[in-house]
Amino acid sequence: MAVATANLTAIALCLLIAASSSAAAAAGYTNYTVGGNSGWFFNEITNATSANYSAWAASQTFNLGDFLLFNTNTNLTVIQTYNLTTYQACNIDNASGNDTFLYGGGSGQFGKALTVAVPLTLEGPNYFFSDADDGVQCQNGMSFEIDVKHGSGLPPSLNQPPPPPYAEPPGPDAANSPPVTVVDAPGNGGSRGGVNVREAAWGVSLLLATLFF
Repeated sequence: MAVATANLTAIALCLLIAASSSAAAAAGYTNYTVGGNSGWFFNEITNATSANYSAWAASQTFNLGDFLLFNTNTNLTVIQTYNLTTYQACNIDNASGNDTFLYGGGSGQFGKALTVAVPLTLEGPNYFFSDADDGVQCQNGMSFEIDVKHGSGLPPSLNQPPPPPYAEPPGPDAANSPPVTVVDAPGNGGSRGGVNVREAAWGVSLLLATLFF
């Protein structure tokens, strides 16, 4: 009887481990720290990056719903684009707001540390670079490309339509004035040269939503 009880306990434990593994696999989303412990940095004296970002990216597998975490500072930028021409040019001068996004920290302080969280929401080629120093950083290795797989698909927290445009509430003289609508840019950001600007806080909020989904 003791042996039978021990066997049943062992079987139950194996089933529990298997169920836990299945649940973890079902979640299927991963946060990747770009460059590992080296972060997303550039030495302007030596014109060298803190990591080989192309080699780092080549060693990973990325899926929809994953996040890239850029541990960096306000001296650098994080550009995400689906446009190969923009990526190869190392600037966003001719990019459109539909395929290129500039992530910033919302701070004008020079050298301030920040973490930028970028969700992977489009399957296929995704390109990343820093356009700081007029593209010099990008030209010297601050760039990489990845191929995003379907994986488990997008979680609900990342698969939502954009919010409707903000409408200015009517004032006391509304009856005598034409309506005015203030449109906010996608991602609660702004624009720079036609490119969507997304603040780091936006990415972090989505990251938290994904983690607790």
